[in-house]
Amino acid sequence: MKPSLVVLAAGIGNRYGGLKQMDGVGPAGETIVDYSIFDAAGAGFGKVVFVIRRSIEREFREVFLEKLAKKIDVDCVFQELADVPPGFSVPPGRTKPWGTTHAVLAARSKVEAPFAAINADDFYGREAFRMMAGFLGGLAPTETSYSLVGYELESTLSEHGEVARGVCEVDGEGGLRSIVERLGIERTESGIFYAGEADARTPLAGGKTVSMNFWGFTPTFFGFAAEAFERFLRERASDPKSEIYIPLVVNDLLRTGRAKLKVLPSRQKWFGVTYREDRPLVVAELKKLTASGQYPSPLWG
Repeated sequence: MKPSLVVLAAGIGNRYGGLKQMDGVGPAGETIVDYSIFDAAGAGFGKVVFVIRRSIEREFREVFLEKLAKKIDVDCVFQELADVPPGFSVPPGRTKPWGTTHAVLAARSKVEAPFAAINADDFYGREAFRMMAGFLGGLAPTETSYSLVGYELESTLSEHGEVARGVCEVDGEGGLRSIVERLGIERTESGIFYAGEADARTPLAGGKTVSMNFWGFTPTFFGFAAEAFERFLRERASDPKSEIYIPLVVNDLLRTGRAKLKVLPSRQKWFGVTYREDRPLVVAELKKLTASGQYPSPLWG
């Protein structure tokens, strides 16, 4: 059974100033996620499921589904604020999405094989998809062995503003001990800092491994995620800004011994579009990769 790829593409892109998941940044107008799917298909993934907002369905089908339908099995699902378990409701005034755990849950009806989950606006590199496909290919759908692709912190920072990263603690055998979502990370002349308690600037040591939301799961994760989402709704739904991130669920699984997770270290260069000012760098990098023959142009010619 070939692994599936779940693409988290429901983001609004406030800091970018538009729908960055549909912005053409490649030499022939390709999006970043076009490259991810191209690399995934080459690595042996057999299905792609986009998680989107219903409000962008028409544009998404025009940009992606019609183009990819003859290349790979492709489908889409919707991350809806009202998609909550029986007995719960959306608090008045809540408009913010529930977070990445909820986004992954939206794909549960379309995924039966081990799967990877990625962001739509990050370029992960061919090596990452090959490593993940190799890991997932050795799993049965009922196993609770998971993985993530880890990157070096210094190579994932934006020169144009703060970012959020999952900072990993990894044991000597490559197993994940814990992961902490750090917000407001930025590089300054004095070093790398993140927003600590009460937004105080707190130093972050270099050389850390970070997650860029490239996860490898089996369908067992859906059950764990649903359980965690219910607990989150009971405890924090009244906070209009609260979200349930994947690292929160993973940490709980590691702490309770219900799952284990392998960190797959990537040395390939990552880049992405958090801010509009990041765009020229992405355009230049994709142009170089195409000129060197690593990708055809047009990509889906």
